[in-house]
Amino acid sequence: MFRGLRWQRTTGNVEVLSMNEQVDSAVSDAALAPASVTRVVGGGFLMGLANLVPGVSGGTMILALGLYDRFIGAVAALTSLRWSRAMFVFLALLAIGLVASVLALSGPAVWLVTMHRWAAYSLFIGMTLGGVPLLWKVVRPLDAGTAACAGLGLAVMALVAFGLQNFTLPQTMVVFALIGALAASSMILPGISGSYILLIFGLYDVVISSLRPGTLMEDLAGSFAILVPFGIGVAIGIGALSNVLKVVLVRWERPAHAALLGLLLGSVLGLWPFRDAVHPELVTREGVQAVELLVQGETPEAIVAETGVEWSAARATELRAAYAGKTKGDLKLLALQLAPYSPTLGRIAAALGLFVLGFFLTRLLGGGGST
Repeated sequence: MFRGLRWQRTTGNVEVLSMNEQVDSAVSDAALAPASVTRVVGGGFLMGLANLVPGVSGGTMILALGLYDRFIGAVAALTSLRWSRAMFVFLALLAIGLVASVLALSGPAVWLVTMHRWAAYSLFIGMTLGGVPLLWKVVRPLDAGTAACAGLGLAVMALVAFGLQNFTLPQTMVVFALIGALAASSMILPGISGSYILLIFGLYDVVISSLRPGTLMEDLAGSFAILVPFGIGVAIGIGALSNVLKVVLVRWERPAHAALLGLLLGSVLGLWPFRDAVHPELVTREGVQAVELLVQGETPEAIVAETGVEWSAARATELRAAYAGKTKGDLKLLALQLAPYSPTLGRIAAALGLFVLGFFLTRLLGGGGST
């Protein structure tokens, strides 16, 4: 954590550093302070794993492990071109863990969420809440101001979990830039993923499809008209928010971390483990692709050959009618819809065990350090 602002001694006199110098000094100290290789690589690993699980944010794992201030400081230093060896080492170690996680666990993570959602979410609730003690050390004692900031963070995540619906926005360069900035910001703030932002605003299909090699080859100018402003927005969003956060975390340390505590607590609201998919045919990538092809008029035989998903003729007719007119973005939003069910006592006990395991895993990797 940032513990106050530094003084600089000059020729016999003591003078206060300027605010910018104070912030940069404090952030550099915290962001690049020694952290064990295991902890940083482990943070990247959990960050990558979280990004594979719908509803879980990679930023949440960094926050839970007590690496958030270092992460923000390093990203701010990178985007403001104030580079250092320590900054690159920190980000490289984080990236190693993240890439290793995605390469090693993309298949198992998808299988676990698809077939045993309750187990995956129970584990991640524990892993997320394992970061609460670290933040509480900074926020305590709770007063009216910090309580209000924590409540605001919690309310934001409640809105994300229960209140946001999909919107329709005009597809202009300004909109793509703004959504790019918002999506990039969500990568830094804990609790929500950039792809979910695209889904909410109905731009997932447009942006993702413009990245496909086939689309680039067929309509290079059209793809660039989407990707260039979106990319500019992403760069601005990451650079601006990281540099704003580095100041906020220094100047208003306790209120800022109280808000992060609220975001952390609120990030588990959408992870209630005892829920099943409302549309089970959409829970896998192959399932979404198969339904998309079905809506486009492909035959069940052609769909089996391309995706491996097989339906009877009657089931194919039923699904074609149910999803008529839906885009891939619509299908992905429908895939996120979950309905609660009543678990058995055995499943409740197993979920509690996974919660405890996740909690202590985060505490172990966090090492009881500060954020």
